[in-house]
Amino acid sequence: MDVLVAGSHGQVGQHIIDLLSQSDHTVRGMVRDDRQVEDIEDLGAEAVVADLTQDVSHAVEGCDAIIFAAGSGGDDVWGVDRDGAINLIEAAENQDVERFVMLSSINADSPEESPEALQEYLAAKAEADKALQESELLYTIIRPGPLTNEPSTGQIKIGDDLERDGDIPRADVAGTLVTALSLESTYGETFEILSGEIQIQTALMELG
Repeated sequence: MDVLVAGSHGQVGQHIIDLLSQSDHTVRGMVRDDRQVEDIEDLGAEAVVADLTQDVSHAVEGCDAIIFAAGSGGDDVWGVDRDGAINLIEAAENQDVERFVMLSSINADSPEESPEALQEYLAAKAEADKALQESELLYTIIRPGPLTNEPSTGQIKIGDDLERDGDIPRADVAGTLVTALSLESTYGETFEILSGEIQIQTALMELG
């Protein structure tokens, strides 16, 4: 597949690019800043400059799949985390892209249960997730718990309502997003992930 990664220069995004560049997929990394192009190319991807808040049709054209791993970092949750995601979803539909894998967040379905500082961000993610679920795209929505920079374990646990006392390395979130791309068991699924004791592919194959 020809895969476009939105948010490719972020911490999770760079792990995604690295994994995809070692796979049979071809990969494009979407960046907003020309100064990030070289970093993405060094990771083995084609870089495409596009702003999620503007027209992104040129970035999407010819893609088979999209992984959305972009984030505002809290600076513009409605403009990027919600509207930017929806903009990319609509561009994917217009360009006949079939597959869309969304990096969301645990508690996106219940923002009010999170610390006040995160509630607006999670509400924005919830609206983006809903837009994807209501789209014509073959979607998967993955909601990890708190992210760490620990090395990958390659193991996760999956559920609809996991306990809130765990975390997960960014590298394993990336591994889950990439592995989900081609697994039919993940089509149309929304689920939470944390570090666990089941190999990523095995855990994902048990869905559905």
